[in-house]
Amino acid sequence: MSKRVIKPGSTIGVLGGGQLGRMIALAGRAMGYRFVTLDPTEDSPGGQVSDRQIVADFDDEKGALQLAEASDVVTYEFENVDARVAEVLETRSFVPQGSGLLRITQNRITEKTVIQSLGIPVVSFHVVEQLSDLQWAAETLGLPLVMKTATGGYDGKGQFVIRTDAQLREAYDTLSATGLQLIAEQFIPFEKELSVIVARNLAGEVAAFPAAENIHVDNILHQSIVPARIHADLQEEAVRMAKQIAASLEVVGLLAVEFFLTADGRLYVNELAPRPHNSGHYTLDACATSQFEQHVRAVCNLPLGATYLLTPVVMVNILGEQLDQVVNAAAALPGTVKLHLYGKKDTKPKRKMGHLNILADSVENALTIVNRLGIWKKAT
Repeated sequence: MSKRVIKPGSTIGVLGGGQLGRMIALAGRAMGYRFVTLDPTEDSPGGQVSDRQIVADFDDEKGALQLAEASDVVTYEFENVDARVAEVLETRSFVPQGSGLLRITQNRITEKTVIQSLGIPVVSFHVVEQLSDLQWAAETLGLPLVMKTATGGYDGKGQFVIRTDAQLREAYDTLSATGLQLIAEQFIPFEKELSVIVARNLAGEVAAFPAAENIHVDNILHQSIVPARIHADLQEEAVRMAKQIAASLEVVGLLAVEFFLTADGRLYVNELAPRPHNSGHYTLDACATSQFEQHVRAVCNLPLGATYLLTPVVMVNILGEQLDQVVNAAAALPGTVKLHLYGKKDTKPKRKMGHLNILADSVENALTIVNRLGIWKKAT
């Protein structure tokens, strides 16, 4: 299996037609690959730049069979892949990412347990099956406490920050109503949020991009700042941990490793995402190889590309309520500001419609340009 190489000219099937699938296809087409996308939305962002789109729901086994038959290799752009569909794809096509890593990262309890078993620090947690478990977690971990569904949820969805004992029942009643497994995590008063995108191919080659410093607003990623404003030793430690996780779990493709950095200089892994990641969009314009080209290289078992930084950069997400302002300002943007729009038809508040990569000779100057655009409130 490790010797199998999917050469340019082959067809890559992508499960998911969102912006990540779109950027995977754009990178792969430049390398000579063809693409087939499966997504329930007609004319999806990924479908717009693919040779073909199969319009089917993600749990549609018939659609999955069509994708498998049309592809030399299949990849996915999101991790909440239906287990039955993953099984169909694995038995009918070449899916180098496999389903093992999906099973780990789809469940926060499993994910944290596995990371912990590798000797890598994670935030302390308790499994919550009944209200008394949550009360025990509050006593042992202290308040505030973050309660989450173990599966599903993103951009702050499916979680409840508990600040007082009086909120314990409300949090439990609210999240237990989902019928999903629950987890309570110690609240970490972190100073920074960081992430590292690491790649591994079937041959076992591993490469990581520089750590990004991430700023969230309303639980949605707002900015990624690279190089991260942290000591070089911490940068190296974050990259080392990410590589260790990728190698230990035998990742194929990309893995995004999200960290909390505390005031005393400790790094804790928060979450994993086995795919290209929003915080890696800066690589499109600021690195020798983008995360999307790297993903194609990894799943096709090509040699991995160089990951060094060409220029300091700040990535800024464009949400639905900001789109008109950005489009109107686009003509006046300097050449060091790179605009990426995703081709989504429906504009909605808080929906990611695109991003800007602001290149400069320092992150401070890049942040100054962001603030001068006058589209976003100043973030620190």
